[in-house]
Amino acid sequence: MPAPKKYNDDLRERATRLAVEARRDPVSAVGAIQRIAGSLGVHPEALRTWVKKAETDAGVRPGTTSSDADRIAALERENRELRRANQILKSAASFFAAELDRPSR
Repeated sequence: MPAPKKYNDDLRERATRLAVEARRDPVSAVGAIQRIAGSLGVHPEALRTWVKKAETDAGVRPGTTSSDADRIAALERENRELRRANQILKSAASFFAAELDRPSR
C-alpha cells in the first residue's frame, strides 16, 4: 500500500506548471524551483522531482515516460505471474509423469 500523499494533486499541478513556465524564461530560470517551492510551502526536492517527471512526460527531457513506466511494470508483473504458473504446471506434469511410471499392483 502506497504512502499517503503529503501534497494534494492541485498543489502539485500548480507548482509544477509554475516551475516549468519559470524555467522557460532565461531571466527567471536560475533558482526558480527554490523560489516557487518556498512560496508554495513545498519541499524543493519534491518540486524538482515533479518538474523532472513533467518534462520527461512532455518529451523535453530524455527518459522513460510515466505511461511507459506503468506499462513496463504491468508487463513485468504479468511476466512474473506467467513464470509462476509455468513452474506450477511443470511440477504438476512431472508429478503425474512419475505416477504413470510407477508399477501398478
